Amino acid sequence: MPPTLASLVRHSALKLVVRAGEERLGVAVRWAHVSELPDPVEYMEGGELLLITALKLDAENPAAMRRYVRRLVEAGVVGLGFAVGVNYDDIPDALVEAARAEGLPLLEVPRRTPFIAISKAVSAAIAADQYRAVTDGFAAQRELTRQTLTAGPEGLLTALAAQVDGWAALYDAAGTVVAAAPEWAWRRAARLTVDVSRLRDRPAPASSVIDGEDRVELHSLGTGRRPRAALAVGTAAAPGTAERYAVHSAIALLTLTTERSRSLQAAEQRVGAAVLHMLLAAEPDHARAVAGDLYEGLLDAPFRVLVAEPGPHARVPSETPPPSPSRVSDDGPLEEFAEALESAAARAGEPVLVVPEDGRLVVVAVDDGAALAETVEYAAEVEADRSTEGHALLIGLSGPAGPSTAAVGHKQAEQALSVARRRGRVFVEHDRLASGSVLPLLADDAVKAFSDGLLRALYEHDATGRGDLVASLRAWLSRHGQWDSAAADLGVHRHTLRYRMRRVEEILGRSLDDPDVRMELWLALKATTAP
Repeated sequence: MPPTLASLVRHSALKLVVRAGEERLGVAVRWAHVSELPDPVEYMEGGELLLITALKLDAENPAAMRRYVRRLVEAGVVGLGFAVGVNYDDIPDALVEAARAEGLPLLEVPRRTPFIAISKAVSAAIAADQYRAVTDGFAAQRELTRQTLTAGPEGLLTALAAQVDGWAALYDAAGTVVAAAPEWAWRRAARLTVDVSRLRDRPAPASSVIDGEDRVELHSLGTGRRPRAALAVGTAAAPGTAERYAVHSAIALLTLTTERSRSLQAAEQRVGAAVLHMLLAAEPDHARAVAGDLYEGLLDAPFRVLVAEPGPHARVPSETPPPSPSRVSDDGPLEEFAEALESAAARAGEPVLVVPEDGRLVVVAVDDGAALAETVEYAAEVEADRSTEGHALLIGLSGPAGPSTAAVGHKQAEQALSVARRRGRVFVEHDRLASGSVLPLLADDAVKAFSDGLLRALYEHDATGRGDLVASLRAWLSRHGQWDSAAADLGVHRHTLRYRMRRVEEILGRSLDDPDVRMELWLALKATTAP
């Protein structure tokens, strides 16, 4: 505890006597200051014990003393020490009454007690308090370290909550509460997820204070540009020096734990990449042997393969280089998406294999699991945001697969991603492509360019008014080459239609007897009318 007026009064060597403000002797003293100025306020910071002899004061003037004392109180002076036997044999009644009226503690300093003795006593008490705070801080650091080593982050939070006489909570990169202490703090911490998200958007290290039902400090954790986690500490009031040491120690320990977790995660990603390559090479037994218990039952249950890549409007930080192969940028949408999938899977207690590869993301996730639900939710949110053209991320999802058909699932995910890229969609599921029509695929610019080139000569012929070859070709193909039916549809004689088809062959230099030619012409005609 810092020195107080009461502790100075109890100091046997000072012999101080209380003359006013007895009810406020418990206030802390930040410093002892001597000033004989009639108005020393501009030299005060607040929290001082002011020592005077009234050399330049009209101490017997009630009005002047009321103004003087009021100014001291407004400046935050916590006490006034008056030396008797120097300029006045006793403290003037005007000053005593003014101090009583304002509730300012007034201490009588005997002639044999020099001001320097009071200053030394205050300084020694402050130094002793700071030493205790540092000692307590080191003790707290040792305890927090011990708990971290023996009980992990949960043990650290329990010890931290006891040190600050409050509560503490740890959030993951997605802003989800992963641990809290005491037990009742889970609900309190969950109400701060929005504030944690705001903190996550700021460059690390970052912190903020939230005042409400209690005082909460939020601190980002991690050494990268983006926080890897966040710590919340709730107390009834602002923490003191010892408590501040404990909080800073917890931040350092959790940051080390986070960075160590990142190293372990990097090693796990390398194992995951090897497992993925074995699955795609149709070597499921080898994949299981390498994975061990790392992915639990993921490789034995039905799963889906997901491939994601940055879209045309992906956010790329200008101050960082582009990601190298097999690594995702720390600030890109792929990293954010990967963190969201891993957090969703962790909350559900299900395994997930996430492998950054060549600037893209390959994911193997439990079929109908939490990671896939997170993918659908993410895609729906981005699709609903029409603030910009294009999207930051494109995702393709395979149908259900297993260890022996992982390569097929990966190919399906690649095909779905290709469709998402062409259509400007965030998320495309391969199974839904098979249940739809092939005609929307003809809207691709490359297909339309091929169709225009193939049919251009026919359109140019018809533009001269020498016959409707395009309409005749469409009618003949739609009737599967049946002359009478197609001619009836066109309202012409079948010989006229035969002549027109011979002209089509002559102009295009292709035979309509070839089924591949008929297929290409039919698709070309469809592509020219595709949406």
